[in-house]
Amino acid sequence: MNLKNIKIEKKRVYDELSLEDINDRRIFGGKPTGIINFSKVKYQWAYEIYDVMLNNTWFPAEVAVNNEKRDYGMLSVAEKRMYDLVLSQLIFMDSLQTNNLMDNINPYITAPEVNSCLSRQSFEESLHSKSYQVLADSISENTDEIYDMWRTDKKLSEKNSFIASIYIELSSGEITDEKLLLALFANQILEGIYFYAGFAAMYALGKSGKMLGTSQMVRFIQRDEITHLLLFQNMINSVRKERPYLFTQELEQKVRTMFRRAVELEASWGIYITQGQILGFTDAIITQYIQYLADRRLEAVGYKPEYNVKHPIPWVDGYASFNDQRANFFEGKVLNYSKGSISFDDDF
Repeated sequence: MNLKNIKIEKKRVYDELSLEDINDRRIFGGKPTGIINFSKVKYQWAYEIYDVMLNNTWFPAEVAVNNEKRDYGMLSVAEKRMYDLVLSQLIFMDSLQTNNLMDNINPYITAPEVNSCLSRQSFEESLHSKSYQVLADSISENTDEIYDMWRTDKKLSEKNSFIASIYIELSSGEITDEKLLLALFANQILEGIYFYAGFAAMYALGKSGKMLGTSQMVRFIQRDEITHLLLFQNMINSVRKERPYLFTQELEQKVRTMFRRAVELEASWGIYITQGQILGFTDAIITQYIQYLADRRLEAVGYKPEYNVKHPIPWVDGYASFNDQRANFFEGKVLNYSKGSISFDDDF
């Protein structure tokens, strides 16, 4: 029997005939009743991630952006260009991810506690979109200039189109177990690589005492993205245990190809937005930073690193941290959250 490429059906909203036991529960391909019972969960990591998401609840109105327009007016031409491009690209990715989670991922996931995490993630992605609107409104009287940059900037349009094309390809036609697993890797890459050149660029401004409201907003957003990254890494690792036959050398090569393409795209993007004119960011540093991130993401899901490079800008991690939160982005640990004290590791 060929176990690979088994067709995966969407879960039913409610299945009164299901006799699935908690031990039979699967990330996908299960047969749940549709009832969400947090007293009976198989994936403890999902329960803990969900609690962290709730404890981390924040709203854009909590961030002071009163001085953003003044600060924006004092930025150099290169800094303004970078800021606008980063904001526009972040707008795209959170818009894409809000729809992708609801339409392409959650309908196939058959573990109720994981469904809850994905639903919460969708809310957070939409919340991020609201935060970008707050930032755009704070600096510009014509926000369409920011929202429509993908129509006028070729590099931005190419990046957006490539990321979207992967999601479209993996969600088209018959959905198999391997295709859905590759979609989980694609989401890990989006959450763990494609945001980071933009985040670092915003932190560079904040480190220089500029656009402090923006950098604080990005801290909140990145804190959410850490939990999203952990969610997908745990999903992948759980599938590895449940369906080890999928994790072939052929799959690994496909995954590595996805990561190499992502590194090339994100490094190229980082170089494009900074143009060698942002203090602390050379082309080589940006490329090494993205390579470093890719290595940590690969290790988190059981693969050896691809690039074997050191972290070139460790100050970014410290700048991203909250005073009451210590986050180790690359070992998968998040400690001391702002509205709770929950510790967990994604290696279960």
